[in-house]
Parts: sequence; structure tokens; C-alpha cells
Amino acid sequence: MKEGHEIIDQVYAAKSDPDAADGLIRQYMGFIRAETAKFLNRPPAEGRDEEFSVAMLAFYESILGYEKGKGAFLSYSARGIRNRLIDHYRKERRHAHLSSLHEAVEDDAETLKIDMLEDSRNEIQALHDRSAVREEIDEFERKLLEFGISFPEVADNCPRQGRTLAACQRVLAAARRAPALLDELLGTGKLPVTALARASGVERKTMERHRKYLVAVLLAFTNGYEIIRGHLYHLSSSDGPGAADGPASEGSRENGA
Repeated sequence: MKEGHEIIDQVYAAKSDPDAADGLIRQYMGFIRAETAKFLNRPPAEGRDEEFSVAMLAFYESILGYEKGKGAFLSYSARGIRNRLIDHYRKERRHAHLSSLHEAVEDDAETLKIDMLEDSRNEIQALHDRSAVREEIDEFERKLLEFGISFPEVADNCPRQGRTLAACQRVLAAARRAPALLDELLGTGKLPVTALARASGVERKTMERHRKYLVAVLLAFTNGYEIIRGHLYHLSSSDGPGAADGPASEGSRENGA
């Protein structure tokens, strides 16, 4: 009876004290080995038989799950060890027909099967990247709404004629050379048309016609929005040939920009 109380006291101490739990496991290592041997019908080889590690884990789980009303601790832990070993055996049997991923690929002794699998880290990174893009787009949309502009309006206001797009490029280039103009946009919530016209040489009426588009592009080049800015970066060159050489057929959609 005295020994039973001592075990229970040790178990309750081990529930919250990792050092006490380690000591209890070491103290009953012979018991754990004996319960494993009953299951294997032979003594377990430490370091070779995985069942012995499973049994040790089950003993620790018994410490955490034991309550005084569940009977003698050693009987309780013996059942826990056996149940855990049965689960382990069933799992191993289900996967017995599966080859190991660490086996060599047929006809290539230096390549393991696991090396032929797609790297799941790439999928995780791709998911992370998509999430970052989504968050930045959401934040950009909120910022646009502060200016009373929506994404559809930006698309509708996008210049379609090559020379008009080139003019917008010059406006952006001027704003990037004079960050105070971007600060004014953020501070006032209005496009500084007069100052941009003077700095870029682009007519006011062109900027007024494409104000929503210009606000969106200039906002993308304020602090943050690195991903969006990367997609728009080709617009930052005032002397790039691409946009200025746009198809003349689209000019019919503009009214003399």
C-alpha cells in the first residue's frame, strides 16, 4: 500500500515537472521493457526496435492521463502501452506494401525515390506569395477608395493610344524625380496637376482626362506596393520606346490626346 502511494505521488509530481517525469521513466525502464517484450514475444533491442520507443512514449502518456480513480498506475500504464503498440502494429501493417521513399530508384543507385518528388516547400512558398499579392492588392484597393476610385474605373480610364500612354509615362517619371509631388498627392488626396504639368511637360487636359489612371499609377510608386510596382515598373521610363509605338488603330478610341 505504501509503495502504491509513493508511485501515485511520483506520477502526480511528474505531470507538471519534466525532470520528475524523466526520473520516473528511468526508474520504470525495466517495466517498460518487460511490457514491450510481452508484445514482441522477445526482449526488445533498444535502438533497433521501434516498439520500445513507442512503449516509452505510451508510459509518458499514461503519466499525463492518470487519475487516482483509474486504478493502480502500473496496470493503467500497462494497458496504455499495449494499446499503443497495437495501434503501431496496425499502422505498420497497413503500410507494409509501400516502398520506402529512401530506397534507391530502379537502375539508379545514387538517386532516392524521395528525390524524385516535387519539393513541397515550393508549393508552400507559392501559397505564401499568392497570399502576399492578395494582401497588397486589398490594401491598394482600400487606398484607391480613399481617393474615390475603384479598380474598374482605373481600367476604364487607362490610356489606349500609344502617345497618350507615353505622356502618362512622363508624368510618372517626373513624379519619381520629385518625391514631394507624391507626398502632395498623399497629403491632399488630389493629383497635383499644375506642378506635374510643369515638371513633365504634359498638358493639363491630358492629365485631367486620365486622372484616375494617373492617381492609381502614382500611388503604386509611393511607400509599399512593391509587388504592384514591379508589374508597373515599365511605366517608369520616360524615354522607353514600347508604349509610344503602340498600334495606331487604337487611336480611334482616344479623342486627340
